[in-house]
Amino acid sequence: MHIKIHQAYRTIVAICDSNLLGKTFEEDIKQIQIKENFFKGEEKDKQETIKIMQDMNKEDATFNIVGEQAIQTALEAGIISKQGIITIKNVPVALGLM
Repeated sequence: MHIKIHQAYRTIVAICDSNLLGKTFEEDIKQIQIKENFFKGEEKDKQETIKIMQDMNKEDATFNIVGEQAIQTALEAGIISKQGIITIKNVPVALGLM
């Protein structure tokens, strides 16, 4: 998984499965672009990603999460719930606004 932390007025954490970088998915009116400049950060394993997610959650961060592995990791970390997941062309996507 790739994880990249953006500092703005609020911290934004972008997480995606590595195999999705650079791709675009469209379905009806839904669309998501997995742009490298937003999502490509450090590659981390599941345990490292869970720790970062939990730490960033304590800092009131916003999360953009794309891909099966990333979504499963976010569920395990307690960052998102299943009700907050949508799919675009069978790719799960979630935004976590804490």
